[in-house]
Amino acid sequence: MAAGGAGAAGAAATRGVLAGYERHLPELDAFRKQLQELGYIEGKNLVIDWRYPDQAARLSLLAEELVALHPDVLVSIATPATAAMKAVAGGIPIVFANVGDPVATGFVASLVQPRGNLTGQSNVARDLSGKRLELLKEIIPTSSTVAVTWNPTNSAVRLAWQETQDAALLLGIQLVSIEVRTVSDIISAFDIAKQEDCHGLIVLPDPLTASHRSAIIALAAKARMPTVYGYREFVDEGGLLAYGPNYRDLYRRAAIYVDKILKGAKPADLPVEQPTTFDLVVNLKTAQALGLTLPSSLLVRAEVVE
Repeated sequence: MAAGGAGAAGAAATRGVLAGYERHLPELDAFRKQLQELGYIEGKNLVIDWRYPDQAARLSLLAEELVALHPDVLVSIATPATAAMKAVAGGIPIVFANVGDPVATGFVASLVQPRGNLTGQSNVARDLSGKRLELLKEIIPTSSTVAVTWNPTNSAVRLAWQETQDAALLLGIQLVSIEVRTVSDIISAFDIAKQEDCHGLIVLPDPLTASHRSAIIALAAKARMPTVYGYREFVDEGGLLAYGPNYRDLYRRAAIYVDKILKGAKPADLPVEQPTTFDLVVNLKTAQALGLTLPSSLLVRAEVVE
């Protein structure tokens, strides 16, 4: 990404954003809006070159396209896109808007001192995956077997899967692992969960599942499977429950980091930020359709969608 500076007149140089698999995410709107509030106007002092891979295999190719534009700063959405950017960016600054553990994935040396040309917003907070399992147990106290869909090609999701396993040991819950790499894997996941007599299912956050959330919500309803998600959009569109960071805030903060870099800051001097606000959202209508009575202790803590 590049710009003539906030408030500058004339055409801007090129900026690059490698997004997830979906074009119309509310988080991307939050990113744009924050840039506008900082004085950047697309077509005047800002140009954004968006790339939306329809599949993971295209990430590397699209990252190379953006780097060839010689942008002032690159922005990557989610862990797979950040890995693709890092591999080809050279010394171009990269702001990641939403990644898993950036230290464990090798993006930065530490959260406080990134050291390289990457920094941004991590979506990792302590016990997020474990909390989702606890919430499912709270909804269905008798649950002893829970299915988990996770994408092993996403290094951040692999870490979340490990965290979920750790929580399951403490809660005395048996997990059924369902790896999802393709749409067909997603379609068969609920059949597997039913065959294994699972009492519920957790969908670990990933660009693949996020971009196919309408199908997942429909499959969960058809299978009458209580399902917990990481993105609130699932619940807004009919899913049962979601718990995770406020992603709009992460993308807004990423825009602030872009502004800092365009004004001369170096990624190595900008500590990686972790989420400070979280969304717990439940869909009351979906709970009723599943025959579930949500505990009052949950309802007083959650944002209720009806």
